[in-house]
Amino acid sequence: MLGQDLMRLAGPDALGLTRADLDVTDREAVGAVIGPDDVVINCAAWTDVDGAETHPDEAMRVNRDGARNVAEAAAKVVYVSSDYVFDGAKHSPYVESDPRNPVSAYGHSKAEGELATLDGTPHSHIVRTSWLFGVGGGNFIATMLRLGSERDSVRVVDDQIGQPTYTGHLAEALLQIADSDDFGIHHRSGHGQCSWYELARFVFETAGVDCEIEPCTTAEFPRPAPRPAYSVLGSERDEPSLPDWQRGVTEYLAAREVRA
Repeated sequence: MLGQDLMRLAGPDALGLTRADLDVTDREAVGAVIGPDDVVINCAAWTDVDGAETHPDEAMRVNRDGARNVAEAAAKVVYVSSDYVFDGAKHSPYVESDPRNPVSAYGHSKAEGELATLDGTPHSHIVRTSWLFGVGGGNFIATMLRLGSERDSVRVVDDQIGQPTYTGHLAEALLQIADSDDFGIHHRSGHGQCSWYELARFVFETAGVDCEIEPCTTAEFPRPAPRPAYSVLGSERDEPSLPDWQRGVTEYLAAREVRA
C-alpha cells in the first residue's frame, strides 16, 4: 500500500522490491541486493497486529531482524514505524523523545525494529506514523465502505483516538526525509485527530454511503491484540506537518474512483 505510492512518486530511477523479490529476513540475500551506496526506504513489515499476538516470533523476524539486515547493508535507511510503540496512556500527543512502551506483540516488534535500525547504521531515519490507508491495499476505510454497502448498520469503537494517514501524503514526506541527513526519529501522521467512529462517520458522509453507524467501546469489540487508547503523534522537530486527515480521506476516495 505505502510502497506502491512511493514507487508512483519516486521516479524512474527508483527500484521497488516486493516480498517475492527480496526476503528481508535473509541476511545474505539482502546484502546481495542492497549495496553500500543505496538509500533505502524500508516498507517491509509484518503489519497484522492481531496475528502478531499468536505469531510473535515471525513478526519479530520481519520487523526487527529484517530491519537490521536492511540497515546494515544500506548507505542510508528510512524505517517506517508505528504509533503502537507507545502504550496510549498519555493524554497529550506523543513526541519523538517519549519512551517506548508497547502493549502488543506487534508494537514490541516495531519498537525493536527501531532500535535494530538505529544500531545497524548511524545514517538512519525512524519515521513513526499511524492509521495508514491507501488504494494499494486493505485498510479500515476500505473495510467500512464494504460493510456499508452490505449492511444497514455497523458498530465502530469510539474510545481509541489517533491520526488517520493517507499513504499518498506519507510517501511524499518519506521521500523528502530520505534526501535529508537530519537523522533520528520523526513523527509524521495526518494532521488532526479522531476516533475510529468519527473516521467511519466522515467516510460515509463523504462517500454518500447510506448506513447507520453506532459507537461502541473497545471492551464491547474485543480483539486479540490490545490497542493504545490514545496514540496521537506530535513532533519536537521543525518539519512541515502532513495535510489534514480529512483531506487524506477525500483524496483517497477520489483515487479509488480513478483506479476502479
